[in-house]
Amino acid sequence: MKLSKKALADIHTERIKKPVEESFHFPVKIIQFGTGVLLRGLIDYFIDKANRNGLFNGRILVVKSTASGDKGVFDEQDNLYTLWTRGIEDGKNIEEKTICAAISQVISAVDHWDEVLRQILNPELKIIISNTTEIGIRLVEEDIHQSPPCSYPAKLLALLYQRFIAFNGSTDSGFVIIPTELLPDNGVVLKEIILQLIRFNKLPVEFEQWVNEANYFCSSLVDRIVPGRPEDAVMKSFEEDAGYSDKLLTVSEVYRLWAITGDEKIKALLGFEKADKGIIVAPDIGVYRELKLRLLNGTHTLSCGMAFLSGFTTVNEAMDNPFFLKFVTSLMEEISVAIPYQLDRGAVAAFSAQVIDRFRNPYIRHQWLSITQQFTTKLRMRVLPVLLEYYRINNKVPVEIAKGFAAFIAFMRPLKEVDGNYRGEFNKNHYPINDDKAARFFDLGKTGKPAELIPDILKDETLWGADLSLLPGFAETIQGFYDQIITGNISSLLTNDH
Repeated sequence: MKLSKKALADIHTERIKKPVEESFHFPVKIIQFGTGVLLRGLIDYFIDKANRNGLFNGRILVVKSTASGDKGVFDEQDNLYTLWTRGIEDGKNIEEKTICAAISQVISAVDHWDEVLRQILNPELKIIISNTTEIGIRLVEEDIHQSPPCSYPAKLLALLYQRFIAFNGSTDSGFVIIPTELLPDNGVVLKEIILQLIRFNKLPVEFEQWVNEANYFCSSLVDRIVPGRPEDAVMKSFEEDAGYSDKLLTVSEVYRLWAITGDEKIKALLGFEKADKGIIVAPDIGVYRELKLRLLNGTHTLSCGMAFLSGFTTVNEAMDNPFFLKFVTSLMEEISVAIPYQLDRGAVAAFSAQVIDRFRNPYIRHQWLSITQQFTTKLRMRVLPVLLEYYRINNKVPVEIAKGFAAFIAFMRPLKEVDGNYRGEFNKNHYPINDDKAARFFDLGKTGKPAELIPDILKDETLWGADLSLLPGFAETIQGFYDQIITGNISSLLTNDH
């Protein structure tokens, strides 16, 4: 049996939450650009939950922007899909299966742009959401009267202009526009691109005024691990338990966050904020970005070299090792005192506990090797501000961060280069180094003396934007840890206190 609206009557297991009939009759209130799993696993789930609790009573029109993917699957399943949430929360195992009915229709922008333009005339529409990847929000100077325009901002501008004309520029016909692309200040960036495109297309000044005064561009931050299509074994296990097949089955972790920049007026316009504790509307969401960037992403980055070289394949596998768990916990404590942002200590402690739960999730097979991609850039963006702040506060070496740097340098020793592809070797195992700076490390390894390798790396401002060799004791501490790693004593960095 395939999932569909008709099949709902034959799904009897109490382990699956089914949608109520009235949810299929709610009006469309949201246009969403994107059909990806993150949207289904987070944003659309929140809207579905709000509908179940009588807080929103609206559905989503999804615009499929690209030619890739299969819109037909949504049609076959009456736009229904199952979200299978599994993981750890507050130290407890959590599992939930929910058939989500938030999506009303999926329209292809490539094939039916005229229909998308027609839909924008619906007076019930109040919200526009997007997740078009980070490169989706970029300025492409193009005519918005194409069918369709190429870029997402141009598509959005075409819809806004159509709306402006249809409603004679009324102040209550505007939208709350929320990009969810992983881009800092994404709402601010998107609005600036829209204003530049207005001028490029020579649109009326009155329209630009309406965009500025009747529409709200809200920056947002999303955080939830939602892998791609589940493995065949996971699909089979689900089908055996549920009694139906679902080609759109979406698996996610328990943790969820959608932080939206806004005030009480935005909360009222959205209407769904109280549906879940993971939805936060606040004037400043910088605190959530810093917590995620430093304690989640920064810890991942500083841990991945150590984990991979220690022989761990996945994150949860490493977290099952008590010594590695202690390393990660100590590392997070070191990071937490040096986050360059004014933070409530209680919030830091709570977020740290959530990160540990997420890392220990046995259902998410997050590969350490994949986390090493663009290792150097990640260190510079996520860790350097913390490192410099730690020195400013304490004027001493952050020992756990130094261990992470030592493992990074050991991992980034390319021993072989073929056609611009670099590979490292550790314990006779070869691995790819997917990093834009791999060539620089390869050159340093060839031309420098072994004793000068670490100082040369740390003082290279093309890598860091600063001379890290000037930090008191940092190079010497890294050198000691590095020597232990390359001589096969990496386990001692986890089992011994330094």
